[in-house]
This record gives sequence, structure tokens and C-alpha cells, in this order.
Amino acid sequence: MTAKPRLVISSGAGISAESGISTFRDAGGLWEQYPVMDVASADGFARNPALVHRFYNERRADLGKARPNRAHEILHELEEDFDVYVITQNVDDLHERAGSTKVLHLHGELMKVRAVDNPSLLFPVGYDTCTTPDTVIEGHKVRPHIVFFQEAVPMFEPATEIAGSADIFVIVGTSLAVYPAAGLLHYVRAGVPVYYIDPRPSPVPAGVTVIPLPATEGMAELARILLKDRR
Repeated sequence: MTAKPRLVISSGAGISAESGISTFRDAGGLWEQYPVMDVASADGFARNPALVHRFYNERRADLGKARPNRAHEILHELEEDFDVYVITQNVDDLHERAGSTKVLHLHGELMKVRAVDNPSLLFPVGYDTCTTPDTVIEGHKVRPHIVFFQEAVPMFEPATEIAGSADIFVIVGTSLAVYPAAGLLHYVRAGVPVYYIDPRPSPVPAGVTVIPLPATEGMAELARILLKDRR
């Protein structure tokens, strides 16, 4: 049996926006009306951990009401013909809920908290879970499992290895200006087809195929392009 081509997707906030999930940062530097650095930085967490816990409690509750959209579903459906890996900047679980089986979260996950004294010790939580600085799970105080500004991105190196293994590489819902995620493109092997789905695309390197559509429409177009030679 011929091995399936490896399709690697780099996804960002734009793929979840059509599910009603607020994008991480708008033009005013706010996220759900909170100053981003108050709720998404190491300094902000040190200053006011109660606020940060409350903010991510609210995000989990919102996520519980959201549903995967057609872009998420198409990614799952492509697993029939491709070895699909998703590298996402998103902290939601919509890729998993749509059925994607290989998902790497660069910036953490809303549906997990981790021990303050042991970053590798993770605890799954529910959409209605509310934590505080005093919450203790299995003997450990916890914090949101989110990579804050001013913190390293520990999953970036595994992500570069996946990008380097791609037979096809796709960027959807994220600009080519957000680092370190934008840097994944530099790890794609020469000659590998690259597609970029965005309704307002940034300038792209030579050889990148731009699909200037929102994620749901763009993923449908990508599937049409990829599958025409497979079936």
C-alpha cells in the first residue's frame, strides 16, 4: 500500500473565528475587552493571577458553546487521503472535536491546566471548570496551560520537525507575520507545495499558492485542488 502524502496544516485564529471564537488580539490590543498583556503575559499573571484565572475560565465557558465549522471538518475528512498533522496556534479544542487525530498546540490548551511547580504535569478540565490561584489538584496549585507572552514556546521544536516532514504545507487562519509560528515556513523542504488561505493575505514568498478566501471557503477550495489528482 502506498503511504499517504503528509499534509501539514499551520492554523491560527482565523479558522476558529467562523465558529464564533474571538481572535486573540484585535486592532486595539484587547482580547474580549481585556488588555492583552494583563491576561496573556507572565508579568500579568504575576501581578494579578486571579484576573488571569477568571479570564480563562470565561474563555472555556465560551468554548463550550462553540462548534467546529466546515474548515475544521474538512481537515478531518482529508485524513482519508492524507497523513494530516495540524500545528495550531489556537488554544481551543475545535480541531479535536471535528475529529482531527494529530494536533499539536503551540500556545497551550484551554481545556487543560498545569501544576505551577511542574510545567509538565497537566490536568484536563471541563468547559464549566472555574479555577483560582488557590485551586489545588492532586496536591498542586495550578495555572492555565497557556504559553504567555514572555515565556518560551516549548512545542516549537517538535512543530519544526513536523513542518520539515511535510509533503504539502498549508497555512490557514494566520498571517505570515506572527512569530514564532510564521517561522515554520522556513522549515518546509524546498520544492514542497505551500498553500496560504486568508481573505486578506500578507505578501508571500515566491512559489506559495494563495487562496484569498475565509477559512471555510478556502479549505473547501484546497480540498478540491488536493483531491482532484487523488480520486
